[in-house]
Amino acid sequence: MLDIRQLSRSFREGERVHRVLDGLSAHVAAGETLAIMGRSGSGKSTLLNLISGIDRADAGTVHIDGREVTALGEPERTLFRRAHIGFVYQFFNLIPTLDVAENVRLVLELNGVRGAAARTRSLAALTSVGLAARAASAVDALSGGEQQRVAIARALVHEPALLLADEPTGNLDEESAREVLAALLALSRARGATLVIVTHDAGLAGRADRVLELREGRLHEGRKGVLPQ
Repeated sequence: MLDIRQLSRSFREGERVHRVLDGLSAHVAAGETLAIMGRSGSGKSTLLNLISGIDRADAGTVHIDGREVTALGEPERTLFRRAHIGFVYQFFNLIPTLDVAENVRLVLELNGVRGAAARTRSLAALTSVGLAARAASAVDALSGGEQQRVAIARALVHEPALLLADEPTGNLDEESAREVLAALLALSRARGATLVIVTHDAGLAGRADRVLELREGRLHEGRKGVLPQ
C-alpha cells in the first residue's frame, strides 16, 4: 500500500541547512496499522506531509497503492489526496462556520458527491463515531474529544485507502484520548484502511501492528510501549 524509498527533506535556517529526513525508506502493507515515534523535531510531521503530498521531497519516492505521489504536480497531488487519503490532525482543523455534518460532508462534495448521497454518507460516518445526534451542532459547542471524533468521521467518510494521523490524541485528556483511539483503530480496521499514526504516546503505539522510531532522519524498528530516549 505505502512504499517509501530514499526520501530526503532539508530546510534552510539562515546560513544553516537542517536535514530532517535523510534517505528514509519504509514499506507499509495494506490494512496495516503503523505507529511512528520519535523526539519532537525529529521530522514525524514532515514525513506525513511528504507522504500525503502536502509538501515535496528533495529526493526519493513515495508510492501509494502503486501510484507515485512524488511524481505528481501540485494540482494532481491535491486531487489524489482528496480521493485516496484521510488525515486526522492534533488540533482537529474543523471549519467553525460549518456545522458538524457540513464539516464531514465537505470532503464528499470536494470529491463530487452531493445532495442526498452526501447527506446519507456523512450521517453514517457520524453514527460510526457516536455523534449522529450532534450533526446540526456548531463545532465549537463540542468537547475536544467530540471534535476529534468528528475529524475521524471526516477523514474516513470518503473511504480512503490510506489514513494518516498526526498526534491524534495529543490535545486530549486521558478519557477522551482512549475514546478517540478506540474509534480510530476500530473504524480504520473495519474499513481495511492502512493507518499510519505519528505519536508520543507509548500506549497508543502499543495498539499498532508495528512501531518504527524516527531518529537521525531514518526509520528504525521500535518496540511497542517503549518511548524513544
